[in-house]
Amino acid sequence: MKIFIIAEAGVNHNGDLDIAFKLIDVAIEAGADAIKFQTFKAEKVVTATTPKANYQIDNMGTSESQLEMLMKLELSIEAHKELFSYCKKKNIIFISTPFDKENADMLDNLGITIFKIPSGEISNKPLIQHITKKNKPIILSTGMSYLGEVEKAVNWINELWYKVDKKPQLTLLHCVSNYPAVIEDVNLLAMKTMAKAFGLPVGYSDHTMGIEVSVAAVAMGANVIEKHFTLDRNMKGPDHKASIEPAELKAMVRAIRNVEQAIGDGIKRPTKNEEDTRNIARRSLVAVRDIKKGEIFSGENIGLKRPGIGIQPEFMEQVINKRAKIDIKKDSLLKWDDF
Repeated sequence: MKIFIIAEAGVNHNGDLDIAFKLIDVAIEAGADAIKFQTFKAEKVVTATTPKANYQIDNMGTSESQLEMLMKLELSIEAHKELFSYCKKKNIIFISTPFDKENADMLDNLGITIFKIPSGEISNKPLIQHITKKNKPIILSTGMSYLGEVEKAVNWINELWYKVDKKPQLTLLHCVSNYPAVIEDVNLLAMKTMAKAFGLPVGYSDHTMGIEVSVAAVAMGANVIEKHFTLDRNMKGPDHKASIEPAELKAMVRAIRNVEQAIGDGIKRPTKNEEDTRNIARRSLVAVRDIKKGEIFSGENIGLKRPGIGIQPEFMEQVINKRAKIDIKKDSLLKWDDF
């Protein structure tokens, strides 16, 4: 199964449509399967007095409120239409996370094929079920959650999909909602815990610095990887510092594709490319000195040497004490009709 790689632009466009287009081009160049934005009306997401998160203060300071910050990061409906059209033309999947019902409807009407529900909305039953009713695949992030909270959200979705003839795919993303997330908090085994608990595909939404955790998640069974990226980590905005830059995104996709191939099908067998090495590296029964016709084979005149294309070492005991039918020169591979 191909790993689905989402290049998370999020709000790293800074409210600038030109930057958003450049982010799409970077995601395409890197080889990502999809690019994801965030769709919200700030006044419907936070109150005027909602404080910034600590990471937002670290990255942006306190000169403005969270509401004021988010208002600058909104994208208009027209902007969404332009971005969706551009992605379709460039053959990359457009995804955006809706933070309210109205924007979920707008994205649905736009024609998006996958809905992404962010970690912060995992307890938002009305929004989750509103999106679920659209009967499109859902990727659900689970940052900041206990397993029981994930179970609730999964049940809210399954309540509505229970009678759907062709049930859409639900995928769970393990996530640490800190920007950046520190390595000791990652706990990739929680991804496996969810896979076992719910029998669903799982993945990882990565907020760590660097790319190695995303690559490790793939090796541990992730079907989906989501990673924040930016044009430049030095740009002003809440998420830039916790994002990777274009060269890193490209390196991450390349590494994931390599690991994806390396995972294989699980069948233990020699590969086609091993055949030559297999024949050379293994050993066969050979004459360690000249052997005369009628001579008895023993540990004194036969041994085990490369290559491995003759009688295999496991048959040594069957050959011992048999007589040579012909003269055999030193270093000759023994054959069954030599006895």
